[in-house]
This record gives sequence, structure tokens and C-alpha cells, in this order.
Amino acid sequence: MPISLSQPSTLTLKLAATRLGSVTALALLLAPLPLLAQDQPAESDPTSTRSESPASSGTTASPSSAQANDESNRDVSTADSSDRQNANRAPIPLVPEKPTWDSFHGQLNAQKYSPLDQITADNVGDLEKVWEYHTGDISDGSGDTPATVWSATPVFANDTIYIGTPFYRLIALDPGTGEEKWSFDTKSSRKALTQPVLKNRGVSYWEAENPVAGEPCQKIVYMGTMDAQLFALDADTGELCKGFADNGVLNVNQWNDTHAEWPLSVLQPPTVVGDHLMLGWAGMDWAYEQAPPGTIFSLNAQTGELEWTFQALSDEMREKSGTANVWTHMSADRENGLLYLPVSSPSPNYWGGNRTEEAPLATSTTALDIETGKVVWSRQWVHHDIWDYDINSAPTLMDITVDGKEVPALIQATKQGFLFVVNRLTGEDVWPIEERPVPQGDGSVEGEVYAPTQPFPTKPAPLLDQSEKPKIWGLADAVGGGQCSRLWDDLTYEGMYTPPTTKGEGALAYPDSAGGVQWGGVAFDPVSQTAIVNTSHIVQTIKLYNREDYEKADSGSGNESGFSPQEGAPYGMRLEVATNWLGMPCWEPPFGELVALDMHTGDVKWRRPVGASQQYGFFMPEKWGSPTIGGPAVTAGGVVFIGASMDAKLRAFSLETGEELWSDQAQAPAVANPSVYEYQGRQYVAFVAGGNTILKDQVGDQVVVYALPEK
Repeated sequence: MPISLSQPSTLTLKLAATRLGSVTALALLLAPLPLLAQDQPAESDPTSTRSESPASSGTTASPSSAQANDESNRDVSTADSSDRQNANRAPIPLVPEKPTWDSFHGQLNAQKYSPLDQITADNVGDLEKVWEYHTGDISDGSGDTPATVWSATPVFANDTIYIGTPFYRLIALDPGTGEEKWSFDTKSSRKALTQPVLKNRGVSYWEAENPVAGEPCQKIVYMGTMDAQLFALDADTGELCKGFADNGVLNVNQWNDTHAEWPLSVLQPPTVVGDHLMLGWAGMDWAYEQAPPGTIFSLNAQTGELEWTFQALSDEMREKSGTANVWTHMSADRENGLLYLPVSSPSPNYWGGNRTEEAPLATSTTALDIETGKVVWSRQWVHHDIWDYDINSAPTLMDITVDGKEVPALIQATKQGFLFVVNRLTGEDVWPIEERPVPQGDGSVEGEVYAPTQPFPTKPAPLLDQSEKPKIWGLADAVGGGQCSRLWDDLTYEGMYTPPTTKGEGALAYPDSAGGVQWGGVAFDPVSQTAIVNTSHIVQTIKLYNREDYEKADSGSGNESGFSPQEGAPYGMRLEVATNWLGMPCWEPPFGELVALDMHTGDVKWRRPVGASQQYGFFMPEKWGSPTIGGPAVTAGGVVFIGASMDAKLRAFSLETGEELWSDQAQAPAVANPSVYEYQGRQYVAFVAGGNTILKDQVGDQVVVYALPEK
């Protein structure tokens, strides 16, 4: 059942009402696939603190002091003001009435849906490249500059395409020609301060509801940097907005006051909700026992002033643990005044002996009141997370019909390959979510405790079969001289949620940090009520080492793989993909799929391998699929667009049947969500092909845009 905490008075009546109702070529397969992680979830008593202070001097109170303040009067006045505003405005539909792609997931509902239908399943095969643009901001990591990872959604707003780059430049392009309108260089550090690579996930856009003629910065585009700066630029001119924070730049690290082991990196652009910027941050994976604890900052979109903060961990846990942050995008239901947080796991990621008390908001989907930051409801998807199962994508909001009833729902995808569907107003199950007993460890890890049960969705069914060890791929085992079989024999596996161990080669995880669904999340067609999600099938191994053994074993790490110290904890850890000596996966294909779900019933409509695994210049059969990073987009023309795969191809599929209808080759894997927009009466589809060394060592700097031939 959802945890329901203090509910904002503006929502009380609505919530109450809702509650009622090939061989050589084959041998050259797949480089070892590192893992995807990011960092941080949280635990314990939540904190939401309102602030009247400017961003330059904002403070965060503890839970106890926040409660001790005169909150009742403050909440009443906030609610009264919100009620008056709501009474004077038109309803805000969940699905925008006009085609919109002005944010990371296209729209605030995270549906990644376009009502445009000029491009259809019948004519998408005629798509042609109409322009491309290369930023020049690219590194393969072979020199002094770290490798780049570029996952920026091309944002279409103000008749402009806006992109951010991994060298932390912001660029505005003509959406019809790709001609550069302006660019701005933040001159940010090109050091990998919190990540093993330079990383950027793009920009955010805001415009005033009632713009003041002649005044600058009535339309603003925002981008963050790894060194914890948030830049606000006039969307028309590219000039800094002098009225935002400190002459257009906000130092987010001013609030990094607990276990400041790293800067609060702003790699994901803020989520713009009305006149608010909802800001999370990213950090360093698996490095420390005590780390900066996760906080969400609500900022005034025009001034950068701090409005309120939210903390997922109690004061006590913040002192001995950390993270439980939100490092990915969020979603929001403005009509109902709700912000949805995908909250990550606490530190250290693979040992929890320092945080044995309950932390109900860690590894959760948590709904906050947009105006106050107070918790309305929360669902924890992993109890006492010791697998780094961060909730890594914004929940997708949707209105669906189930058993003849209209349900305001959301679907939360996870690294585990689970899809949890709940009422987005109350957090209650749409289809039953069951607490089931899970493995309790082998006794090799001192100080650890294990949650006796974990939540499992009944519908939709898990995207992966986790009931037993995945079958060994005979080809990989033969090429490896039985290496895979020997590895399987030396791995512990008792099913989903098998805990990390110090024994043998460790515990098998299917999936762990690299598997399941990544931050691209779920797309949704509101007309047919079909959800589309890409999922990776990856087996990883987790082993813990006591301090003495870790110092002997540590052979370094890569991009989200290898050894990591968990400094301060009694155990370091190793996380690897299960491969043979040649880098071939030890488990049977497919390695990635695209799945369509009927959200009336929660049943699978179709599923198919997506992409082709590729290494050493060889493409493997597409029937084997590919691991993917990045999400799909869906249109009213009945087309699903996606990049995401190792082969660096861009593809279109039929929404109805899953048939592949079109493809083209990009410069590198397109690990960003695509965008769909209309400009001067023509529909376009845009991709950023930037690559990610987690998939393979191929990076790019390409923005590429397609449309139908002009008649």
C-alpha cells in the first residue's frame, strides 16, 4: 500500500473522491557490457522545507525544525493562494492540446507522444535526412579530455531546437535547416568530477505565461554542468539572464553541506513545472559509505530563488549514509498539482549495514505537492536496496480504462524489468502488486540485514524471466572452452533479489544495474492506450570483498563497471557483465527487446528483438537484439521511433504490429530520446547520436533530422 503523508489541502477533495471509486563472425560478438548505474536513493523521514530566501542564501531545515515552524498557518495561506489561482485558470489537460516537445521526455507527463500524423506507418519508409549538425564537442577519451557521453533530447520550443553538449555549451538551431542561431559556452571544467565521462542530458525551457514586452528573459533555456552550476539564458538571444541567481548562474553546490565528497552535478536538466524549476543532481557511484544526501530543490524559474526543498532521508540517516537522490528527470500532473520523483538508492549501494532502519522513501516513486514539496503519497519499489536499483526514469502518466473504469494512472519502469502501475493521485494499485518472500543471504556478509519481502507486480508481467538462472549460450560457452559453465557453477542465484556475497564469483544478478529499463522510460499512445518500452537482457555478477581482500583484488574500473571501494564501509565491491574471454555474453539472446503493452489489460500486444549487437565492425543477426540505452517516441501516425542500440541505427516500427518500417545509420548510438515536432507545416523527427561507452567505444556529436520529401 502507498505511504500517505501530509496531503496538501488543495488536493484533499480530489484525492478523497478518487479513493472512492552466425561462427567466426559470431565469435566476434559484443564487448563486455558495463553497467548502468547512477547514484543515490534515500531513507527515512522526509523533509520538505519552504524557503523565502534568495537562491544565493537558501537554507534547508531539518525535519524536526521544519515541523516546529508555524507550518499550519503557512500551509493554509499557501493552500488559499493556490485555490484562488486554480479557480481562475482553465483546466490543464494531461496530454497537451498542441504538439509539444519542450522537455526531456517531450511533455511533463513523460509520454513521449506526438499527436502529429503527417508521418504514418504507410509512408515512414520514405523518410529522408533533411539536415544534420555536428557540435564538435566530442572526445573518445584517448587524450587528456575524458570520453563524452551525450544523451540530450533535442528540445523544440520557441520555433528553435535547443541542445546542450558534453562540453557544456548550449546551442540554438533553426528547426527547418539546422543553421546555428546562437551558442553559449559555459567554460565549465572538462574534468570528470563525478562521472567517469563527460556527460550531458540536454536543456530545459520556460516561458512566461504573460510576457512583458521589451523585457529580456521572458523565455529562458537552462543547462547544468558537472561542476554544479545551473545557467539561465535568454532563449531568443543566448545572453545570460542577469535577474536569475548570480547574473544568470546558480551555484547549486552552495547547498552541498553534508558529506561533500563531490559537487552536486547537474547533468539532467531541471524539470520545468509552471513557474518552478524542480532540480535534482547526480554524483559518484559506489565510491563512499557516506555521501551527499539527496535533495530536490524547487526554484523560481525567473529568479532562481529557492522556494522549498525535499529530502528523502531522515536527519539520522543523512549523517551516516547519503544519496537517495533524484538524478533523472521527473514528471508532473499540473492539473492535480503533483510532482513525481523517481528516487534512487542510499549509499553505499551494495552494503546496507550502516542503514538498517526503515527508509520508506528510498528507491521509490514519491508524489509531492508542486507548491509546497510535501509528500502526498509514496511507493517503495525496493526495500533496503543493496543492488543499486535506483528508480532511474520518470514515471509515465496516463489515463487508462481498466474493467470499464477510467483510471488516472502512472507506470513506473525499473532496472529490474518490472512495470508498476498505480493510481497517480493516490498511489494505490491498478493491478495487484504483491509482497513476496525473497532470498535472505548466505551469512557471508557481516552486519547486513535483508528485507523479508519485496514488491512484485502481477500485471504487466516482468519483462524478464528472473525465476531461475538464465540459460547458458552454447556458442559463447564453446568459444570459451566451458568458461561460461564454470562461471555459472560458481555464482550464487536463488532468484530475483539474491543478495551480494563474498563467496565464489559472487551473486548472479538478472538484471542488475545495466539491465531492465533505463532512463528513457516508457512511451504511451493515449489513443490506443498502448505503452511502448525497450528493455535490455543482461546478466551481471556482484561480489563483495572485505577490506584486505579488496586491496589485493582491485584491478580498477571502467564506465560503470569493475571494482569500487565503497570507502568507509567494511566491504568493497566488484560488478561485472557475465562474459567469456572474448567478451561474448554467457547467456542466451535476445539481448534487448522492444515491447508493446495493452494498458486496458496489462497484457503484451507484441514484443520483438530491437537493434543488432555490434563489435569489431561486425553486426550480429538482428534476431539477437541489442542492449539499449535511451527511450522510444510514439506518434498519432502509428509509428514508434527509437535509436538506443549498439549498431548506431535509427529505426521506426509499427505501433500496431511491431514491424520494422524504416532505418538509417547514425554516427554513433543514439542514446538520447528522439523528438518529434512540426515547423512551418512539416513534421520532423530529430535524434542526437552521441554514443555511450557503456554500450561500446563509439562516440558522436551529431544532431540528425528527418522528414518526408516535400511535394
